[in-house]
Amino acid sequence: MEREKFIELVREALDGLPAIFRKKMHNIEVVVEEEPVGQESLLGLYQGVPFRHRGVWYGNVLPDRITLFKRNIERVSHTEDEIKDWVRRVLIHEIGHYFGFSEADLRRLDDQ
Repeated sequence: MEREKFIELVREALDGLPAIFRKKMHNIEVVVEEEPVGQESLLGLYQGVPFRHRGVWYGNVLPDRITLFKRNIERVSHTEDEIKDWVRRVLIHEIGHYFGFSEADLRRLDDQ
């Protein structure tokens, strides 16, 4: 898939989030990278200070970052619709980390 088309899918997924979540997301950027070095199974990554751990001290810091790894998402997908679905799933998963959910929490929620 062309990079611009993939980025558009990410934008659509962000725009499709419920407003209650979008309004609470501050100082965070979402980026697309081709693939992580040596991590063929990593689809996304959250880096930063989770929202619920931010205190009065939190300010003048670089934005948190959610990275989606294009090639890895493409590897687990067979069609454009599957890529779109994976982009949404990975984005929601990483946003969960932004809000302070652990990997175990997110796996439990995903199972429900």
